Amino acid sequence: MRARFGRALAGGLLAVLAVGGAGGWAAADGQRAVTGPPPGSAAWVADATLGLRLPEPGRADAAEVAAFFAGLPQAQQRALAVRHPLVVGNLDGAPFALRYFANALALREERDRELAVAADGTLPERDRAAARGKADRYAALTGRQLLAFDPRGRGQLAEVFGDLARAKRTAVIVPGADIDLMTVDRTSSPYGTPTGMARALRDRAGDRLAVVAWTGYTTPVKVGLDAATARLARAGAPRLSHFLSGLAPTTGPVTVLCHSYGTAVCSLADLGPEQATGIVAIGSPGMDVDRAADLRVPVWVAQRNAEDWIDQVPNVSFLGLGHGADPEDPAFGARTVASAGSHGHSGYFAPGTASLANFAAIALGRTDQVTCAPGRDACTR
Repeated sequence: MRARFGRALAGGLLAVLAVGGAGGWAAADGQRAVTGPPPGSAAWVADATLGLRLPEPGRADAAEVAAFFAGLPQAQQRALAVRHPLVVGNLDGAPFALRYFANALALREERDRELAVAADGTLPERDRAAARGKADRYAALTGRQLLAFDPRGRGQLAEVFGDLARAKRTAVIVPGADIDLMTVDRTSSPYGTPTGMARALRDRAGDRLAVVAWTGYTTPVKVGLDAATARLARAGAPRLSHFLSGLAPTTGPVTVLCHSYGTAVCSLADLGPEQATGIVAIGSPGMDVDRAADLRVPVWVAQRNAEDWIDQVPNVSFLGLGHGADPEDPAFGARTVASAGSHGHSGYFAPGTASLANFAAIALGRTDQVTCAPGRDACTR
């Protein structure tokens, strides 16, 4: 018993050291999860200009929101978006085009706010420089299809590639650590960011597939307890579930591709078949469930390549540390697909890899075209 305790404790400590990335321990502040309704929700609820009760953000389900907007003329919909852009832009169930419009307005308002801070000579230069950086970032996002935008904390957004209303199928990318509004498309990791993953997947699958890069939760930063525990995943999981419920009436159930720490978010979201056709786990440190059968939708997993540092993460769960079972373990029960040609933790979406080809086949519903990992021929059955 004492020996088993020692191994579990050692494994838990190793998880803290390894799960955030290669290179050993690095100091990282604990992140405060952004939860609850978007900024401006109180003013939205109090708005009586239409003589109607507006659906309450954070409480109204997507179906209620959709029914509300379906009963409004387009002019009234846009008027609400103009008065409350951050609310409408993040309101799951609202029409997609209206959310794009609202988030474009919200981006402009936030950019103007940051430019005002940057021009305030009474503030320290450090604060003014940070404001200039945010303003530049908001400007760079202008013109993109944003289905969500929240400037709180490190910032969150969901960007759409393709046409959600016309595409035959839809996929949603859920990223792992070190991803936020400023880093969703960093060029130093072209296939390790949600934007890069989404673009690569759509290039492979074609116009039949629309892809959403969803950075809708507070991710861990570097190595630290946040990455080694499920605290942030538990905070993000309901947000993912609610977001997918807002897509479903138009897109139908989607394929959810979850990378690294994002696999914990996906496993804890309690997704049902009305929301997702399946979950694809990629570079997972563990999914915070004991087996695939604990989830309500099919689970696929990409075979870990030899250069992926996530292999160093012990698959244990002890005193809240670690994420438990390895989804690639045959005992877990997921369908393991080939990833030949991929390199490293961020290389599974690189063009020409078997993993990217498999992700596209799964997302398009062409599971007969999936290539199983060696020795895992049952993955297509």
